[in-house]
Amino acid sequence: MSKLISDITMSVDGYVAGPDPTLEEPLGRGGEQLHDWMVATKAWRETHGMDGGEDNADSRRFEEHLRSIGATIMGRRMFSGGSGPWEGDPNAAAWFGDEPPFHHSVFVLTHHARDPEVKEGGTTYVFVTDGIESALEQARAAAEGGDVQVAGGANVVQQYLAAGLLDELQVHVAPVLLGGGVRLFDQLGPDPPKLERMSVVESPAAAHLRYRVVK
Repeated sequence: MSKLISDITMSVDGYVAGPDPTLEEPLGRGGEQLHDWMVATKAWRETHGMDGGEDNADSRRFEEHLRSIGATIMGRRMFSGGSGPWEGDPNAAAWFGDEPPFHHSVFVLTHHARDPEVKEGGTTYVFVTDGIESALEQARAAAEGGDVQVAGGANVVQQYLAAGLLDELQVHVAPVLLGGGVRLFDQLGPDPPKLERMSVVESPAAAHLRYRVVK
């Protein structure tokens, strides 16, 4: 069976987004710095139809992860930053434009129903209103043997961890201190999961930590 993998970037002080997010700054104040390591890579730029970028340890780590992924799960806030009925969401079309970088099915957890949307480049958004287990079941079917990634945000990662459904946790630690915002590991309950280290890849731009979730 395919693995469920969380892949997310975190600051040294434990935040995956800065304080006070807005439509202009969806990752909050200073949050965009988290992804500087990734945006500079050749692999990331290729997924966004861009030339250039660095072919280094960061790029190879990003590319290795992408090759294994057949479907993605994300929360509503990562999709659009909004909440409530879709007609009141000023960013209902999402952050990712007409040709998103996923190139596979993306399952968006939401409380508000919406028809699937097919985008250019192979991305289809499917909106799931019946919980994390349903989203995972649908994503595994769409992945056709590939792994499924939980792209974020933090609350969605926490839900899958707490439910015992996450197989691997990949955390890219950026050399950034945000001082506040959204923590990755806030809501894990009284008996948090145990982790087993799989690998550590270091670069000047980030430390890439990979853990197996002990079942």
